[in-house]
Parts: sequence; structure tokens; C-alpha cells
Amino acid sequence: MKLNAITILIISIITAAYAAAAETPLKPVLTLGTARVALEAAEKEAARRGATVVIAVVDDGGNLILLERLDDTQVASVDVGIGKARTAAIFRRPSKVFEDQIREGRVAALALPGATPLQGGIPIIIDGKVVGAIGVSGNTPQEDEDIAIVGASAISEAMASGEKK
Repeated sequence: MKLNAITILIISIITAAYAAAAETPLKPVLTLGTARVALEAAEKEAARRGATVVIAVVDDGGNLILLERLDDTQVASVDVGIGKARTAAIFRRPSKVFEDQIREGRVAALALPGATPLQGGIPIIIDGKVVGAIGVSGNTPQEDEDIAIVGASAISEAMASGEKK
């Protein structure tokens, strides 16, 4: 059986595609539905506390998925909430880490590109991987973080109970 050049090329492409697929890692992603789970839990917690806050949910690259500014929340908290969420997502740790570093004298943390060194940004973790983050801004730093933790934790609870969105 004689193979022509086109047949050999097609076989090579198919073989290369299968080899590439075998080496391509898969990772969990933050879907819009899952982001809503976090936002709704954080909003419920904010309402329980009577807090006026902005809640921002971003993907693992720090890109905004959802944003909610509760009634009577200062407009300035919009950018701050997004910044806190973005920091937690791209640095894969709570934004408070950077606030603490600066407080402890490591002012070089102020020069980190994309960092908002303020408490209130919490990574969202699915299957051990950071898939995004939630940032809350508008009240005290501790209250912002507590509300964000409730939002991020709601995703873990939903995944554990099989409520994948």
C-alpha cells in the first residue's frame, strides 16, 4: 500500500493533535453560575449585618465577572472592591497579606503591579486551584473580609453538596 504525501500529512496532524491533547492540563474554571453563588452568599451576609458594600467577583486572571453595589454604598468602593478581588486572584492569596506586609514595614509591596494592598479580597478555590476571587469594600476592613469569606466559602459548600452550576 502506497501512501501519498497528503495522507501522510493528515496522519501526522491527527497524531500531533492527540499528543498535544494528552499533554494539555485541565483546570477548573469559575463559571458565571458559580460566581453568582459567591455573590449571593456575600450579599446575604452583608444584608444580615446591615452592611453597605460593593461585592466583586473575578476570574483567575482578575477579570471582572460580576459586580454588585448595594444600596447606599459609596461609589469609591466599586474600584476598591474590584482591586481587592483582582489582587486575591492574581497573587493567589488574600489581599490582606499585602496590607500586613506594608504595616510590618515592607513598603516595597506597594510597588507590586496590580496589587491593592487592602483587606477584603479572598481567593475562590475549586479542587485545590484558585479559579478566581471575591472582593468586598465599603465597611471596616475586617467586616469586608468576613463578608468575602462567606462568599468564597459558599462555593466550596455548593461543590461539596453537588450543586455545580
